[in-house]
Amino acid sequence: MAGADPAFLLTGIANGDRAAFTAFYRDFELPVFRFVTSKLNDPHEARDILHEVFMEVWRSAAKFEGRSTVRTWLFGIAYRKTMDRFRKGARVTVTDEMPEEIDESVDTFRDIAAAEEAGHVRFCLDELKAEHRLAVEMTFFHEMGYREIAEATGTAEGTVKTRVFHAKKLLARCLSGRMGVRAT
Repeated sequence: MAGADPAFLLTGIANGDRAAFTAFYRDFELPVFRFVTSKLNDPHEARDILHEVFMEVWRSAAKFEGRSTVRTWLFGIAYRKTMDRFRKGARVTVTDEMPEEIDESVDTFRDIAAAEEAGHVRFCLDELKAEHRLAVEMTFFHEMGYREIAEATGTAEGTVKTRVFHAKKLLARCLSGRMGVRAT
């Protein structure tokens, strides 16, 4: 049943079908977890929200009206649950400790360079206003269309397009400055 049409699974969930819920969870657990984690930067907190999101799916599946895709509806729930957590001031930042042993293999240096580059991108993303960062992350990291983002966040599609446009310009400027390359 995993990989089945999400609307079909949602109908099953609305009728109390646990197998449909399990399949739905398997299909969407990782994308929703990544989405929430990208907002909180705390995997433990993200797990709690993930649980809340899927409990809401179980409770609200019958209320799905089909005015958006199931994925948009689901990400909308995840977005609202995450924003509720922000409003409650429960945002926690977790830092990892570095291992004491140093691995100097070629792969390690490549991994460090990739991590530094990813760090530059994360830095530039973090410099964006929250609404610009959200639009970029949903567009490029979660592969959502403008209409889906608009529906999930409750904003106009034109606003989402504008935010992505401006965010891309700001990111290009930031990355070119951080990477030592001039933007044209």
